[in-house]
Amino acid sequence: MNQKKQIVIKATTFLMGMVFAVIAQAHIVLLHQTAEVGSNYKAVFKVGHGCGDSPITKIVISIPDGVQGAKPMVKPGWNILIKKDLLSKPYISHGKTITKDTTEIIWEGHLLPNDFYDEFVIVGKLPDQAGKIYWKVTQVCEKGSIEWSEVPKGHQQLQNLQFPAAELLLIKPDQIDHQHYH
Repeated sequence: MNQKKQIVIKATTFLMGMVFAVIAQAHIVLLHQTAEVGSNYKAVFKVGHGCGDSPITKIVISIPDGVQGAKPMVKPGWNILIKKDLLSKPYISHGKTITKDTTEIIWEGHLLPNDFYDEFVIVGKLPDQAGKIYWKVTQVCEKGSIEWSEVPKGHQQLQNLQFPAAELLLIKPDQIDHQHYH
């Protein structure tokens, strides 16, 4: 085998290894990872794999504290359950005092095979304070489950966590770079 062919084979093997490493590290993330404080936000959760080869049967999303009025988008073939709990601090929405709000949204009753990608969507009003919030997601499969619930502590980086929660950076309007903001 000539040297050029050996280099191509080594490069291809390396790239394929990198692709498989990225796939193995894939996790549930938000499509848009930055949003304006206090805005109405469409949270699109990208789901790229099951539990090993086992298909997903349920997605459970915990609504972060301070997110108000969270509602799921209907997905054909999936049943949706909305869990509401009493609030420690009620708020006013459209002239009404809200004392119970959504704390968890569950899609179940359908299969998402490992060979397919899907998105799960929630809308809600974001907190008024800048900073990071984390959406904890549980994916339940025919065999096993994965808790995407780790939150960085101290100087830890999200990318260094094994099972990171989906991160959303809330910024003030004067911090927005309109050329790069989606």
